[in-house]
Amino acid sequence: MLVLDHLAVSCRALAEGTQALEGALDVPFQPGGKHPHFGTHNQLLGLGPEYLEVIAIDPAAAPLGNARWFDLDRFAGPPRLTNWIVRVAALEEALAALGPEYGTPVSLARGDLRWRMAVPASGVLPYDNCAPAIIEWETPPPLSALKDHGHRLAALTVTHPRAEALAAQLAPYLGDDRIGFEPGPAALSARFERAGTGYALT
Repeated sequence: MLVLDHLAVSCRALAEGTQALEGALDVPFQPGGKHPHFGTHNQLLGLGPEYLEVIAIDPAAAPLGNARWFDLDRFAGPPRLTNWIVRVAALEEALAALGPEYGTPVSLARGDLRWRMAVPASGVLPYDNCAPAIIEWETPPPLSALKDHGHRLAALTVTHPRAEALAAQLAPYLGDDRIGFEPGPAALSARFERAGTGYALT
């Protein structure tokens, strides 16, 4: 079973992305940390059962011998929603079901957190990055350390020219009515709610 874990907003500079999201959502993000294997760093916002991550290349990171996850090596433009991440209990089983194009397992750590994620060698996920990244937590995820400001994900829309094929591939394993698939240019958009007020993030 694929369970929505978190959403990722990519940006050119972490301060730029954090400022944009804090202004849009009217709440402060909390410090995340660094990911040396991929040369990135992040900030986080709790969404109840999920969380929102703003992520960027860490300018202080050492040179890498591998592509960065979330296709960040090619990122350009303003901060935007670029990825959705689903968690599984057994990463190899999920990859056997979905296919090798979803990547190979990479063991990662940040502070007390331990997890494995499937990352393609190119850093580019299937369906032009509209397919989900797959994570297996080896420790509890960071949700318990995130303050709850009342924001909740109401809907995630995955748009792609081959949206029907992606939806069909994921359907046997994904049981979340909030996640929809629509034909169109490759993009992600999310709608959140807080105290009865709705707003969108693309």
